[in-house]
Amino acid sequence: MTNPSAQAPTVQTTAGWVSGLIDEELGIRSWRGVPFGADTSGALRFHAPRPADPWTGIRECVHYGEPAPQPTYSWTDRILGDEDCLHLDIVRPDNEDADLPAVVYFHGGSFVVGSSFEPVLRGTNFARELGVVYVSVNFRLGVLGYLDMRSIGDDAVATPALHDQLLALHWVQDNIAAFGGDPGKVTIMGESAGGGAVLTLMTAAGTQGLFHGAVAQSPPLAQIHSRAQSMMWTRKLLHHLALSRHAELSEIRELDAADLVRAGQSMMWRGGELLQLNSCFAPTVDGELLQSHPLTAFERGDEHPVPLIIGTNADEASFGKFIYQRMSRRTRASGRFLSVYDPAGAEAVLAAYDSATSREEFASLLADAIFWAPTVRAASAHSTIAPTWMYRFDYAPQALKMLGLGAMHTVELSAVFGEPHASRAGTLSRFGGMNGFTEVAEFMQSHWKSFLHDGQPLDSWPRYRQDGRQTMVFDSEPSLESDPKAEKRRAWEKFHMTSWGMGRPELTAELGLEVVEGLE
Repeated sequence: MTNPSAQAPTVQTTAGWVSGLIDEELGIRSWRGVPFGADTSGALRFHAPRPADPWTGIRECVHYGEPAPQPTYSWTDRILGDEDCLHLDIVRPDNEDADLPAVVYFHGGSFVVGSSFEPVLRGTNFARELGVVYVSVNFRLGVLGYLDMRSIGDDAVATPALHDQLLALHWVQDNIAAFGGDPGKVTIMGESAGGGAVLTLMTAAGTQGLFHGAVAQSPPLAQIHSRAQSMMWTRKLLHHLALSRHAELSEIRELDAADLVRAGQSMMWRGGELLQLNSCFAPTVDGELLQSHPLTAFERGDEHPVPLIIGTNADEASFGKFIYQRMSRRTRASGRFLSVYDPAGAEAVLAAYDSATSREEFASLLADAIFWAPTVRAASAHSTIAPTWMYRFDYAPQALKMLGLGAMHTVELSAVFGEPHASRAGTLSRFGGMNGFTEVAEFMQSHWKSFLHDGQPLDSWPRYRQDGRQTMVFDSEPSLESDPKAEKRRAWEKFHMTSWGMGRPELTAELGLEVVEGLE
C-alpha cells in the first residue's frame, strides 16, 4: 500500500483504509478498484464469493481494477481481465454533503463482456449533476459467472455473478455512509444484462432491505436459464474443452481462465442456438437464490415492492433487418424461436407481426421477444404492488437514422449519463448530427434525479397502471403514449415465455428433465 497525497480523499472501509482522487475541474471525488470480494480463481471458482481480505495501511485506489475475464472480439483470441475482479468504483460530488442517495450500477454486455469503468459508465457527469454517490460494480461473466456447473459439481452455485452482485450490495450497506451515501436510500440500476440483474435481484432471496428503488433499462428478462439449458451448455462446454462428459468440476478449476473463456466463445458462436434465443450464459433458476423465473415472481407479486423505472428503446434489435435476405427465412426463423418457448402460442404472436415477412417486422419481433414484451409484463405486474414508471427511448442521432438503426440497443446510455459519444452505439453519433441530444439528456436526467432523491420522477411522468399504460417517450420532443403497440401487447400476454425448452422435447428427454412453466 502507498501513502496518498494530502489532497487525496481517504475513507475507512470494513476491509481497510482507501484513498482516492479529487478532480477540482470536474468537481468530483472518486475511488477506483475498491475490493469488495476476494479472488475467485482456482479452487474458489464457481463458489459464492468471499468478502475482500483485510489490509493494513492505506490502499491507494486511483486506478481501475481488472474486469472479469472476457473476450476482446478482436482479430486475435486475446482474453482480457483477471479472476481477481470483484472491485467497484465510487464517484461523488466534490463537497462535504452527507446522506446523498446511492446508486449501485450493474453493467451490461450480454452476460459475457463489460466492466464497471466503460467510458459511458464512469459516472462523472451523472454523480455531479444528479447529486448522488455512484457505485459501479464488476462481477464474474460468461463461463465463470453465468453458467450453472452444479450438474458436474454440487459445491458450485448456480449463478456466481448473482452472488457477486449480492455481496456488492452488502458492501454498500456496510460502507457507503463513509463515502457520504445514505444506506437507507440505495437504488440499483443497470442496462441490458445489467437491467436483467436489477429485476433478478428484485426477486432473489436475501436481498430484502439492501435497496429501496430500481431502474431497469432494456432488461432481457426472458433470458433466464432453465435446468435444461444449464445442463445442455455444461455438456457443450466439456466438449469444447475436449473433456469427457464424466469430467469433474475439480478438473475445470485447474484450467487456465483464458481457456475457459475461449471455450465459452466457441460454443456460443458454433453451437447454432442463438437463433433459438438460447444464449449460453444467463442466470439460472436454482430453487434457492432464485426460487422461480423472475417474470413468474413478478406476476405472482413475490418481488420486492420498491419503486421502479423500467423501459426499452424503440429499435433495440434493428440489426435484425440485415440477418435474412428472404421473407420465407425470416418467417421460419421467427416461428422457430417462438416455438421453443410455447409451441401452442407461437402462431398468435407471429400473426401480430404479419408473420414477420418484412425486415422491419422481423427486427421488431426479435426486439420485442428479447426486451419489450417481458418488460411490459414485468411493469404491468409490478404496478399493482409498487409505484412503476415505464418509458420508451426514441431519440437517435442522425447517423443511426441514416443507417436504418434508429434508437438501437444501448443508445439511451449517452443521454442518461450525459455523455453524448461514450456508449457503444453513441460512437456512431460522431458521424452525424446530434440535434436535440442536450434537451433529451437534461430531461431524462431531471426525471432520474427526482427518482433517486424522492422515489418518483417529476410530475410530468405519470405512473404506469394497467388501466392506462401511460408510457413516457423520450425524444427531441418528449411525449406520453397510452398503451403503445396494444395489439402486440395483447398477443404476448398469452404467450408462455418463462420456460425455454417446452418446444424441444427431444432435448429435455435426453437430459432426463421435465420442463415446468415458470419453475425451470
